[in-house]
Amino acid sequence: SSPSSPSLSSSLPHSIRNSHHNHRTTTLLTMSSSTGKDIDGKSIAAAVRAELTEKLSTLTSNDSRPGLAVMLVGVRKDSQTYVRMKQRACADCGMQSFLQKYEDVDSVTEEMLLAKIGEWNDDPKVHGILVQLPLPPKIDEAKILEAVRPEKDVDGLHPDNTARLFNTATHAGNAKLNWKDFTSIPFHIPCTPQGCIELIDRIGVEMEGANAVVIGRSNLVGLPVAMLLCHRNATVTIVHSRTKNIEEVVKRADIVVAAVGRAHMVPESWLKVGCTVIDVGINSVDAPGTKRGYRLVGDVDYEGAKEVAGWITPVPGGVGPMTIAMLLRNTWNSWRRVTTVAADAAKE
Repeated sequence: SSPSSPSLSSSLPHSIRNSHHNHRTTTLLTMSSSTGKDIDGKSIAAAVRAELTEKLSTLTSNDSRPGLAVMLVGVRKDSQTYVRMKQRACADCGMQSFLQKYEDVDSVTEEMLLAKIGEWNDDPKVHGILVQLPLPPKIDEAKILEAVRPEKDVDGLHPDNTARLFNTATHAGNAKLNWKDFTSIPFHIPCTPQGCIELIDRIGVEMEGANAVVIGRSNLVGLPVAMLLCHRNATVTIVHSRTKNIEEVVKRADIVVAAVGRAHMVPESWLKVGCTVIDVGINSVDAPGTKRGYRLVGDVDYEGAKEVAGWITPVPGGVGPMTIAMLLRNTWNSWRRVTTVAADAAKE
């Protein structure tokens, strides 16, 4: 087991302890009787949303507000739930939201979806466009996502945004970006990977020089989060289903990001004492005798991992809440860029 943990207040980074936004700082991190500390994604996401609410609180009814447009195709219950959560989160922060539903999957066409996206691309009230995935099989998902203007692609999935994320700007003469401040990045970064890094930042764990292992190489999480860690000067290894001696590789990690979608794939024995674990996985496993008959677990064996990890995200309640918080911040960022350009133009 690791050495005894410092007090909650002293273990928090200065920026969280003294932030006037976070009057409920003590709820951000949850201590337990074992060695690991929970990273409370719900409270950290709430702090991010409170910061955005405060930034928007000075706007009048005549002012432009950040606007998020959401496209929902079909009647999947989970997709409907996610969309409602996003709309409610927008309203809570003082943002506008616009919803276009296509419930009759048989009659919907790619042309209809592309036409609506074209409208939103040209609408100055819309600063972010989100296409709720998955789309029906008959729709070319890539074609629809690529129709969204990169500057309104708040999901960060457009190839232009991906290319910019994967540019390290190491050549002489290239402008350096401040990767410690996501609000300064001039393009959109995928929400879940961004949320992972935000969690690590808010608990005060240093990424520079750390050994980081990302388990999983998906376009949605694995690759972008590895790139973000690289931008923060971590030494990054990506492991996957063909990696040899995976346990030995993970065991060297100071930071582990698990994003593979396999319940309890990572046991306690794979983890280095005191490491930080960000568990992106959301998997359902049978739970006989419970009301739902199943429960949600991560890719990491949480109960075992808490015995060795310094910090760990629970599932649920860890990474999940951060995704919507980052979506809101991306939308705010998009609005801020537009309004800043307009204000500068007015001065000239």
